[in-house]
Amino acid sequence: MREINAGDFSAALFHEEIVPAYRPVVVRGLVRDWPATRAASEGGEALAAYLKRFDCGVPLVTKTAPAAVAGRFAYDAAVTGFNYHKDSMKVGDALDRLVALSKEESPPAFAIQSARARRYFPGFHRENRLPMLPDSVGPRLWIGNAVIVAAHYDPTENIACCVAGRRRFTLFPPEQVRGLYPGPFELTPAGPIVSMVDFDAPDPARFPLFAEAIAASQVVELEPGDALYIPSLWWHHVRSLDRINLLVNFWWKVAANTQEVGTEALLLAMMSIKNLPDSRRDAWRALFGHYVFGDDGPPGTHLPPERRGVQGEINAEAATGLRTEIALKLAPQLERKPRFVSGLRRLARALPWRR
Repeated sequence: MREINAGDFSAALFHEEIVPAYRPVVVRGLVRDWPATRAASEGGEALAAYLKRFDCGVPLVTKTAPAAVAGRFAYDAAVTGFNYHKDSMKVGDALDRLVALSKEESPPAFAIQSARARRYFPGFHRENRLPMLPDSVGPRLWIGNAVIVAAHYDPTENIACCVAGRRRFTLFPPEQVRGLYPGPFELTPAGPIVSMVDFDAPDPARFPLFAEAIAASQVVELEPGDALYIPSLWWHHVRSLDRINLLVNFWWKVAANTQEVGTEALLLAMMSIKNLPDSRRDAWRALFGHYVFGDDGPPGTHLPPERRGVQGEINAEAATGLRTEIALKLAPQLERKPRFVSGLRRLARALPWRR
């Protein structure tokens, strides 16, 4: 995995070279000068005191699992629920609990995950910024003790900044999905599907292709102050290694005007195409290859540019009209609500995507 020192890093390098390459990259020392990182260097109580400055009184969700699970938040045996429970706590109370648990010999796993800074820690983002990202890209805080987040992927770009404690990331390119054995789409810990494999005790009989996936993985350990760029759709398994850990991450889309609903498109394709006869699936594979993935080059180049429609560039306005048209086709039951449907149709006619 490529590593860069913070002194050699720049916004131009990031946007013009790193992101287009679509490979994980570590930037050593990128956030070592953050006030949060400096506070964490003084110990868990100092970090808690720093974070409490931003406590606005809004309760957040915490997760707790018994010590017996060794920090691994996961499904229960029947895959009908999870091995942890959730509580609602004020920020200060949650931080006090974390500090208290850090002094126990065998504490339960405890975590605050994906807490939006602007909602739960307002003001944090102004003191701890990444200058290569716009202010509209807000940070999220991941706070806890030695917990394990199952391998998963995010549909957006991600920079993970290690502020307190060490974190070990195991990363997989998207094509290794078959060896990671994802859980159900219908029940997930936090939205993204996650791997069912216990990385500490993989079952070769149940997950025989995991050995192939792990052989293709990349492993990196972050120290406080380091940051990791994770491209969208790259799988990552995250292990917190110390008694008090804080990671701050930023999610964003590569192109601000894209209307990315990749997971929804995937689910729709699964519903519509997966169970067709092989001959029909092959036909749809050819169409997807031609129109979506450009296997034959850019589609529609034989048409005048102004007549390429969805075969050409789909900007934000065109995407709005197209989504409206798709909604009309997918929801015939809405015919029972004629005012709503007529409104959708007026919107579709008013937008230029079909012109």
